[in-house]
Amino acid sequence: MDVPFTSKEVITQIQKLQNQGDSLRKKEVKQLYPDLMRSALYYYPSWQHAIEESKVG
Repeated sequence: MDVPFTSKEVITQIQKLQNQGDSLRKKEVKQLYPDLMRSALYYYPSWQHAIEESKVG
C-alpha cells in the first residue's frame, strides 16, 4: 500500500488542522484530505486514535 505520509507527518497534519480550527470529522477529512486519512488509518487503528495521539505531548 502506498502511504503518502509517515506516522509523524500524520500527527503534524492533524495538529495543523486543529490549530487552524478545521473540522476533524472523519467524513470531512476523508473528502478534503484523502491522503491524510489513508495514512492515518494505515498507522493507527482508527481516525479517533490518530486524533488522540496528536493531543499527547
